Amino acid sequence: MSPSIASATDRAAITWRTVARLTLMVLALLFLIVPHLLYRAVGRPSPMVMAFLNAVGWIAGLRIRTTGTRLRRDVLFVSNHVSWLDILALGGAARSAFVSKAEVKTTPVVGWLADQNSTIYVQREAKRDIHNQANSLRDALARGRPVTLFPEGTTGPGDGLLPFRASLFQAIIPTPPNLQVQPVLLDYGPEVNDIAWLDPESGLGNFKRLLARKRAIPLTIHYLDPLPDEAERDRKAINEAARIAIAGKIAATARPSAAPRHRL
Repeated sequence: MSPSIASATDRAAITWRTVARLTLMVLALLFLIVPHLLYRAVGRPSPMVMAFLNAVGWIAGLRIRTTGTRLRRDVLFVSNHVSWLDILALGGAARSAFVSKAEVKTTPVVGWLADQNSTIYVQREAKRDIHNQANSLRDALARGRPVTLFPEGTTGPGDGLLPFRASLFQAIIPTPPNLQVQPVLLDYGPEVNDIAWLDPESGLGNFKRLLARKRAIPLTIHYLDPLPDEAERDRKAINEAARIAIAGKIAATARPSAAPRHRL
């Protein structure tokens, strides 16, 4: 996407479809927030978070199907990252929490919503804080709930992978006895180039553009085989094994129209 197109997208008028979808999203939040806060008040996990993510995904146009067997607990999902829609998809369908960059926590509204889903924040450039970040992730995984890590560190093209950051896997070395690492491919099909959030488009621009779409957004979540024990000996081995698994599935589902794009 050229800078001129991205700029035009950011300035695009708000359509009636955008307004309708935003209105429904707000209504979903208002409908679910009271029972959610009641669950939180008594110290119980809130199913309203999953319900909200599923509802917002559907309102945004997501139509999800899955392949493979999803692990239910004691699992770290390792996934490619294409769009903000990924959070709605895996948070709703897989009931997953996420590892996210620290800036998300300070983003108005989005930060609060991320907190409700028990997001683990990492300051990826703060090497002095790696130990504390690793402990936060290990504590989250110890509670049994699925957690998703996007090792590309940013949104990518969807029809290919950016380099994985092996350092992000340090938190699970040594690997806890009950933990499994399951690679996941988020496959938006032939329209992936239109869905992906890529440089130089802004996050707001991508959000507005996708909400204004007339067509639904099909997404297939491929749950791949968990990594074997021998692949979990160190962070580099996990990184390489997960990347090979996801890249192999991309190749198996490749479409002739796929074209590489620039990263965000």
